[in-house]
Amino acid sequence: MRYFLEFAYKGTRYHGWQYQPNACSVQETINHALSTSLRENIDVLGAGRTDAGVHAKQMFAHFDTEKEIVEPVFIKKLNSFLPKDIAVFKIHKVAVDAHARFDANARTYEYYIHQQKNAFECDDSWFFPYPLHLELMNSACAILMKYTDFECFSKTNTDVNTFNCTITKAFWIKKEEQLVFTISADRFLRNMVRAIVGTMINIGQEKVSLQQFRAIIESKNRSKAGFSVPAHGLYLTQVTYPYITNLNTQKNES
Repeated sequence: MRYFLEFAYKGTRYHGWQYQPNACSVQETINHALSTSLRENIDVLGAGRTDAGVHAKQMFAHFDTEKEIVEPVFIKKLNSFLPKDIAVFKIHKVAVDAHARFDANARTYEYYIHQQKNAFECDDSWFFPYPLHLELMNSACAILMKYTDFECFSKTNTDVNTFNCTITKAFWIKKEEQLVFTISADRFLRNMVRAIVGTMINIGQEKVSLQQFRAIIESKNRSKAGFSVPAHGLYLTQVTYPYITNLNTQKNES
C-alpha cells in the first residue's frame, strides 16, 4: 500500500530536504520516525527538494508499507517521534503508482522580507532595511509570466532536461511590516525562486530596469541575473495533486 504524508517543517536546523550522509536532513528525520513507528525500514520520497534553511508550510512525501494505517492514532504516534520543528497533518492512502514528485501539478512558494529590525523574525524572514519600489517589482512579475525558459535563474551545473517552467502566479504584497513574494508554477529549477527575488530586489532599488530584466531572462545566463537571497525567508507553501482535494487548512497560516 502507498501513502502520502502531508506535513510542515521549519528548515532552520536542517541541511535541506534530501538525505545527506554527514548532515541532518528532513528526509532522514522522517524516515527514522516512520521506521520507528511502523517497525520496518521506511524510505520516503518527497514532492521536491528544498535547500538548507528553507521552510515548508506544506510538503508531501510518499512511502510504502503492507500495514493498514489508522490515521488519527498513527499521526499522534508519528508526531511523538518527530522533533518539534516537523509536524505531520494528514496521511492520504493513494494508488500504488501515485508519486509525490512526478504527480504534483503545481507548487507555490512565498518569500518574506521585513524592513524594520525584528528580533522575532530573524530566522523566518530576511531583513532588508532599504527602500524598494513595489510597483516596479510587480511590473517585473507581469514580465516574468510571459516567459517559460528560466535558465538564467537556475543553479549552474544542474542535471535537468529542460529549463522550462509554466508560472501561473507571481506578485508582491505588503503585509503589515513585511513584503511577501508569492509565485506558483508547475515546476521550479534549483535556486530559481531565490534568484528571481534577488533580481527583483535590484529592480526595486532601480538598479535594473524592466527592459534589462527582459534581457536577463532572454540571455539564459545565470551570471546576468541578480544575487540569490538568503534561504531562511523562503517557504514552500502548497503542493497540489489532481487526486488529493482535502488538503490541510493549517498550511497557509502564518
